[in-house]
Amino acid sequence: MAEPLRRPGGRSARVRTAALDATLAELADRGYDELTVEAVATRSGVHKATLYRRWGGVDGLIADVLSRSAEQPWQVPETGSLRGDLHAITRAVYTGFADPQEGAAPRALIVAALRSPQAAGALTRFFEARQVSAAEVVVRAVARGELPEGTDAVDVVRTACAPLYYRLFVTGEPFDETAAHRAAETALAAARAGVFVSPARPPEHDTRP
Repeated sequence: MAEPLRRPGGRSARVRTAALDATLAELADRGYDELTVEAVATRSGVHKATLYRRWGGVDGLIADVLSRSAEQPWQVPETGSLRGDLHAITRAVYTGFADPQEGAAPRALIVAALRSPQAAGALTRFFEARQVSAAEVVVRAVARGELPEGTDAVDVVRTACAPLYYRLFVTGEPFDETAAHRAAETALAAARAGVFVSPARPPEHDTRP
């Protein structure tokens, strides 16, 4: 069993950075099936015994790459309108994955995480953290009166991004700027229509005599 991960500093931080950078690079170059602790050790300069002791294996390394990504600050867009903010979010998803070189590593990371139960949990936590951060654009929109009170902010963001991930990792359909535009506009229209406002629960009938 891998020892619990610490939030490291100093040499420990350098070891973590080297190991995780090498893991991501190996995933981009070789994919999940050919990812080995030995390859990460060679690429990072971190002894494989350290990698096994600290991360337990390749799945632990992948999970920690995702944990590190979730820890990194993300600039929430602030364009002054919900339309502009949602388009900025879907464009960020598009540009992050569409570039043939820069997009290879994040694409490979998600594909790997979907095949690893340990990393899949980290992937879920990564998306949860990003969605909560991005939901600030919806909270602001409600405060400005653009959307009805009670709008589920996280669900608006989830709906804007989901079609893009579906194309990328499920259907393989064209992934382009048009798809990003339509995803933002669809989420915006649904939010304005009150789709994301939870219906009020009717009062329970009192059956007491």
